[in-house]
Amino acid sequence: MTERSLPDWLAYLEQLHPTAIDMGLDRVRQVAERMGLRRPAGRVVTVTGTNGKGSTCAFLAELLLGQGLRVGVYASPHLLRYNERVVIDRQQATDAELCAAFAVVESARQEISLTYFEMGTLAAFWLFQQAALDFAVLEVGLGGRLDAVNLIDADLAIVTSIALDHADWLGDTRESVAVEKAGIFRPGIPVVCGDLDPPAVLLQQAAVLAAPFYLRGRDFDLALTPAGWHWQGLDRAGQVRELHDLPLLDLPLENAALALQAFSLLDLGWQPAQLSLALQRTRLSGRLERHSLEFQGKRLSLLLDVGHNPHACEFLARRLRETPLAGRRLAVFGLLADKDLAGVVQAIQAEISQWAVTALPSPRSRSALELHDELLKAGVQASRHGSIGEALEAQCRQAAEGDEVLVFGSFYCVAEALAWLAQRGAGNGCTG
Repeated sequence: MTERSLPDWLAYLEQLHPTAIDMGLDRVRQVAERMGLRRPAGRVVTVTGTNGKGSTCAFLAELLLGQGLRVGVYASPHLLRYNERVVIDRQQATDAELCAAFAVVESARQEISLTYFEMGTLAAFWLFQQAALDFAVLEVGLGGRLDAVNLIDADLAIVTSIALDHADWLGDTRESVAVEKAGIFRPGIPVVCGDLDPPAVLLQQAAVLAAPFYLRGRDFDLALTPAGWHWQGLDRAGQVRELHDLPLLDLPLENAALALQAFSLLDLGWQPAQLSLALQRTRLSGRLERHSLEFQGKRLSLLLDVGHNPHACEFLARRLRETPLAGRRLAVFGLLADKDLAGVVQAIQAEISQWAVTALPSPRSRSALELHDELLKAGVQASRHGSIGEALEAQCRQAAEGDEVLVFGSFYCVAEALAWLAQRGAGNGCTG
């Protein structure tokens, strides 16, 4: 039998289970036991939340790597290559490594059906265990309580934020979302929360489990200073730790502050200069990612961001207001059907002069007509297009120097935009 390539494996995984999402840990736990999976690393940090998980994982990983530790990061979704989901010591897993891991999971599962995400999670855990890592930083895929990542009892839990998203699975109130996120808590294990106003159920569950709860605004926080920003938090003994005059970062400072508080609880080295450098090294594709493009004799600026719910777009809008333009901001936008379209538009419409909308390359996408009608209803100028590439072409044609083209609304949007830029040979992008 010919061995499967990685694209073959991924195509196989997509049709393996009758539904794309099937919440629950029983099936994945049985397969993990058959595989002999124990812990993916010596110590584990699990990260959940509505927004900010990816950058928080990236910041924490860099802080740990700066200590000379071996670190694996499991995150989702990916933008261009599945390999982005499994990273060991800053290196993405190779096709061959992933194929070998999928083969191990496939051999172990036998009659048990697993989803695409569950197969990928077990494969990542197997690769991490083989690598004998010091730390694994695990991003929850959906919710927390019943997510495959929650198979592992973490040494530290992080909740980035609580907002409404995935209502079909997590409920339509912040309280119901918080119940699912709190599912990653364990008895006596510290929790770090970046939400300034978390639902009471989050603190109640921590209290029930006697899990020390570190809350932003109470136990740790950040403040802007003339030279940059300042952080203050607590170590595990309750002693105050501080970092002064940190340089401003391209990724959200709130998530850097969250990662610093998590790091301070891990009883590792505390060298301010080293920690500052680690934060400055942190990069994450698709988050406030800037590109410069030569288009029809014009030098244009593109900004890519995967913000796809009202909470994320409120943050994006604040960042846009902090960087006013000489010209206009032209949007390229698509959204999945399960997202709050009206909420997204309301959060960011004041920062955008004109929108180009399109359906996404996914059966879960909203149609261009639906997006267009919602924008017209909101009094917004918009045009419809057949693809992200066509929408980008249209916006770049009408853009003048001094304008900015903003691509946002979904991972699919940013992935298509990156592919479009690559085809044009626009390799001069930078995260910003």
